[in-house]
Amino acid sequence: MRGSLLGRRTATRLRQVVISAVKSAKIKLLLCCCVLFAFFATRTAPFLGWTDHADSLNSFSGSRLYYRRGYALVINTWKRNDLLKQSISHYTSCRGLDSIRIVWSEPNPPSDNLVKFLTQVVQSNSRDGQQIELKFDIHEEDSLNNRFKELKDLKTDAVLSIDDDIIFPCSTVEFAFSVWRTAPNAMVGWVPRMHWIEKLDTFMQNGNAGRYIYGGWWSVWWTGTYSMVLSKAAFFHKKYLSLYTNEMPASIREYVAKKRNCEDIAMSFLVANATGAPPIWVKGKIFEIGSTGISSLGGHIERRSECVNMFVAEYGRMPLVSTSLKAVDSRNIWFW
Repeated sequence: MRGSLLGRRTATRLRQVVISAVKSAKIKLLLCCCVLFAFFATRTAPFLGWTDHADSLNSFSGSRLYYRRGYALVINTWKRNDLLKQSISHYTSCRGLDSIRIVWSEPNPPSDNLVKFLTQVVQSNSRDGQQIELKFDIHEEDSLNNRFKELKDLKTDAVLSIDDDIIFPCSTVEFAFSVWRTAPNAMVGWVPRMHWIEKLDTFMQNGNAGRYIYGGWWSVWWTGTYSMVLSKAAFFHKKYLSLYTNEMPASIREYVAKKRNCEDIAMSFLVANATGAPPIWVKGKIFEIGSTGISSLGGHIERRSECVNMFVAEYGRMPLVSTSLKAVDSRNIWFW
């Protein structure tokens, strides 16, 4: 009896050892298959017509020579030299930067100390034998339209329009630039907004489109939909500077100058009208280094809604296109 019991125990242990060995062998076989598949894929990718994007990503973070067709940073500022210094000190470390254009609408020209400081920052961050260009675009008139004045001497097609009180990590900027390069006619940015019709019954009656409402961030968060990305932080093609200055209805520029608001909405209308397509919202962490802006003032949504309806009247239609698309860098997430 005892011998029989011992025999059973021995058989059970032997079975467990065999099962463990089989499982281990299966795991090892699976790992070997994965390694062989990866090796096979890398060797046969050209033959199968696959494209390896690693080289382009590596070159994207490589020499500034590759970036000779990078982007121009067009930065809007107003009597905040400390923020301007901080922003430019940061963005000159981003490898895609080709030039910096400072939109200067103050009554007095930039001080010698400011110019000297920024010049030293630019020189210290230039690399690979390529000098980052720094230029002040000085405007006699104080107008929000100045940030979209045509710049005929830009060497790059891409423009990164940004306010002096917003900073993004260079990796975030580079990803957004890569997204823009896949859709160079679109606006690609980090600050989405939306619009909707206030009364659908008005739309159904009399063929009237009704009154449009401007939706802030919480509207985007709640619905997952947007139709604009604000130019306070966005990439777009330099041709839109020319269109804004020379082709967009003058009444819109006059309205923006008078109301001192909505130049960003006007640019969104302009691009949407030209492309018939929505913008692209890029995921990215925003660091606001300045004080609260005009969006915190009372009646902000109402004033912006007035702009939307005025622009619709000028275009004769609503050109903005809604979307729920969001560009995310999949290299930085585990599951997608």
